[in-house]
Amino acid sequence: MINLQPISNVIGVLLIVLGFSMLLCLPVSWYYQSGDGPSLINAGCITMIVGILSWKFRFNENPESLTKREGILIVATSWIFMSVFSALPYLFSGVLANPANAVFESVSGLTTTGASVFADIESLPEGILFWRSMTQWIGGMGIIVLTVALFPLLGIAGIELFTAESPGPTTDKIHPRIKETAKRLWLLYMAITALLCIILMLEGMNFFEAINHAFTTMATGGFSTRNASMAAFSPLIQYTITVFMFIAGTNYFVIYSLAKGRFKRVWYNDEFRMYTIIILFFISAMTAGVCVRTGQDIEQSFREVAFQVVSLITTTGFVTANYTSWGNGLTAICFILLFMGASAGSTAGGIKIVRHLVFLKNSYLEFKRILHPRALIRIKINKVVVAPKILTHILVFLLLYLAVFITGTFLLALMEYDLLTAAGAVATCLGNVGPGIGDVGPVDNFAPLSNLAKWLLSLIMIIGRLELFTILILFTPYFWKPN
Repeated sequence: MINLQPISNVIGVLLIVLGFSMLLCLPVSWYYQSGDGPSLINAGCITMIVGILSWKFRFNENPESLTKREGILIVATSWIFMSVFSALPYLFSGVLANPANAVFESVSGLTTTGASVFADIESLPEGILFWRSMTQWIGGMGIIVLTVALFPLLGIAGIELFTAESPGPTTDKIHPRIKETAKRLWLLYMAITALLCIILMLEGMNFFEAINHAFTTMATGGFSTRNASMAAFSPLIQYTITVFMFIAGTNYFVIYSLAKGRFKRVWYNDEFRMYTIIILFFISAMTAGVCVRTGQDIEQSFREVAFQVVSLITTTGFVTANYTSWGNGLTAICFILLFMGASAGSTAGGIKIVRHLVFLKNSYLEFKRILHPRALIRIKINKVVVAPKILTHILVFLLLYLAVFITGTFLLALMEYDLLTAAGAVATCLGNVGPGIGDVGPVDNFAPLSNLAKWLLSLIMIIGRLELFTILILFTPYFWKPN
């Protein structure tokens, strides 16, 4: 029997934190006199009241320890609840009157996808802009990790939640105690965000734009305060954002090791090496192609390619150039990059480099197994043997990812969207990237899509953010059967 009390209590805490975050946008609204203060107050108060009621509600007097099934339910339902309540500031302020648009924008923010329905971002009131960026910063590390640090208030353990929420199959741990891990992750996350904000201000951004872009860069989200995204800023700022996107797509265990001066441990991390090599390879190859195709000078070509490659691989989704104008070959490469993902244990979405690495190693060794069927040939990552259970999990994940992509593309095609647009929309939403190809390319948005398409893509964004299993398992009959 599923115990509803811890589910209700944790969702309550999340909504209280979410509502308080809305109220944190009030100083911005008041300073700029943007007129969205009442909307933020109403949305924040309603969210906090519902959160308090959910937190205080008691289904029974003796809550048991959190089980795996309940942990998964908390993660899935909390993202749905947060997506709905995060849409309230858009609805109350009137910037998005359509619930499908408002929920799509809020889901895109919390899942750090960066797909948007706003045609004119610069016309939005500053308070709403700040809230839009904050949703990505909150979602970047995963709101559940923050809640794990607050679990002593609830009197329940949090390891099951962290297992369900933490991105990727990595087994690295910064600290053996999950509460301490959550705190250290958030301290590191906040410190790098503050550092980026200071650097952007020194390079010419005002504080408002610097804090917004610091939020969305470290969250690998991609929401910008400008219609032209990062193309509106100087080359120096673009190079800086490129570097920090790369950092944001790095496993936080690696970043923590680097901060501790453990440089050998960083470079001998197989995933980090592969992550770096892939980015350098695509930048080198595509820079030459863009130079030949467009006739641009090498510096501009390198800067635009480096930015877009890192942006797509890390699933950040910032834009400095229309990569669909680089020709069919380079556009196809950009489409492939939508399926890459950065490092496991980072704020990035997508498949993740470590899964590609395990799949490639296993595929290569399979040829050897054919020649030597009796040999014991095992896969190693970071000099550690990959357990058969993890290998099976990764292979099933890749098949499910492909199945969700094909199914989503088919459903959008049934809605009379062309195949290129359907595939681009599903790929970018499932990978939590932002810009796609077709009619949802880097210079377009998702506003023209139908309400039904937006609801479908909102669900796909959540499925992708929670790495498939956490949502898809809810549709299996044995999940609901009593033990």
